[in-house]
Amino acid sequence: MLFPWSFPASGFEKECANRGIKVFLADKSVSKPAEEDKLFHFSNKFIGSFSNEDFMTIDSWVDQSLPNNKGDLILQMDIEKFEYEVFLSMSEKLISRFRIMVIEFHDLDQLWNQSFFNIAERTFEKILHTHSCMHIHPNNIANTQKLNGIETTQAMEFTFLRKDRINNAQLQTIFPHPLDCDNDPNEPSTILPSSWHSH
Repeated sequence: MLFPWSFPASGFEKECANRGIKVFLADKSVSKPAEEDKLFHFSNKFIGSFSNEDFMTIDSWVDQSLPNNKGDLILQMDIEKFEYEVFLSMSEKLISRFRIMVIEFHDLDQLWNQSFFNIAERTFEKILHTHSCMHIHPNNIANTQKLNGIETTQAMEFTFLRKDRINNAQLQTIFPHPLDCDNDPNEPSTILPSSWHSH
């Protein structure tokens, strides 16, 4: 089962449905997905750190959507800066159910801001407790910033795989990766800064 909270259904969600994967979508900013599919289940709410008329927590969303299911899940998330509060409020039990997570993280050009750094550090520390980062793809329409020799792009897409699914991991050294695809093909490509993969 795929749990994306993003903008209306895109090719990613449709490709999952085409493979027989039940897809749950949530977005308060639209009344329905851009595409229809019998495997799409849409909730007209945002995902956040608490529940009210406009928001629901990701734990409550999964519990309501799959009340009797304890199996593995896939998470795809692009929620314009709310990803940090969602992960920090997510239960450890739920995060351990996500076999694969594809997340766009925003405001990474604010890592030099101590307050934001603290939030981002706790978020990534929580994720990396159960998952490993398999890939990072810079958004090529986002700004890039460099300070004190460290370069980062404002928005980057991360793919995580749960650690129990990993065998014989090897460090990637060639960037861009052959599977990379620019967010905007009309703009120049952005290569992953070396500070994000060099040791």
